[in-house]
Amino acid sequence: MALPPPLSTLLNFFMILLLASPPTASTPVCHDTCGSIQVKYPFGTGPGCGSPLFNPYITCTSNGTLDQLILKTHTSSYPITSISYTTSTLILTPPYMSTCTTMQTSPNFGIDLTAPFQISSSTFILLHCQVKSSTICDTSFDYLCASLYSCPEVVSLGMPLFSPTNTCCVYSPGNLDGKGELNLRENDCSGYTSVVSLGDNPTDPTHWVYGVALKYTHGVFDDIVTTKCTSCESSGGVCGYAPPGSGFVCVCKSGYNTSLDCSNYDQNQDFLWDSISPPPMYNVGNVWSSILAGIIFSLV
Repeated sequence: MALPPPLSTLLNFFMILLLASPPTASTPVCHDTCGSIQVKYPFGTGPGCGSPLFNPYITCTSNGTLDQLILKTHTSSYPITSISYTTSTLILTPPYMSTCTTMQTSPNFGIDLTAPFQISSSTFILLHCQVKSSTICDTSFDYLCASLYSCPEVVSLGMPLFSPTNTCCVYSPGNLDGKGELNLRENDCSGYTSVVSLGDNPTDPTHWVYGVALKYTHGVFDDIVTTKCTSCESSGGVCGYAPPGSGFVCVCKSGYNTSLDCSNYDQNQDFLWDSISPPPMYNVGNVWSSILAGIIFSLV
């Protein structure tokens, strides 16, 4: 009768099986706020959250003390200061955009042409321009230039207070070039601002609401999951998706996914996965450990 293999050989064999076991399945960490902004579908705070259509562009970042929802584009990352889910509009505050209290030289503003966003009700004002373009500048709004040039910070652009308005261009309605950019260099301008509201006094730039307004559009996937998402959010969950198929999941605060909503969670389970997600693998290591211990016990 053949002798059993040495104990060391069995140990090596089962260690290989243990290491080759599938990794533990992970649940996306999703939040319903980022800083002071409420984050609802179709947006998300990270991978697996919100709609996969918006995930490459919008995320929640942190500097250790402050969370900030940002829009990432090929030109820069822009802080999002507000979202209207009723009008499907978000407001950006580009960090190098000028205002009445802060004026500075600016790089081009831009959004990705493939992104589900488009410029909304924003009035771009190009500053310190060498030549006033006759093709994009609306001279009927020159009073906005005169108002803005009354701000003391205009000297930061190397211009005197109350500079002539022929160095300023009101671009309304604003548009972007073929690269998806507000090309300041092409228009020989040093900086820009964008205004979403003039307030009650159009000639007082200290009361203007500055920012870039973007409209966002939903995809087919978003239209399909709207009903599910409403139920998910009403139960305290955050809407997300499960790769690789990007199927809808409701991410609940207890750290599990469900294809329904968080009120259907069985408290005796650790995870509840939707139909397209892999089954939980968190106990694979324990299974192999038990098998290995039994074999060792029978051999000693």
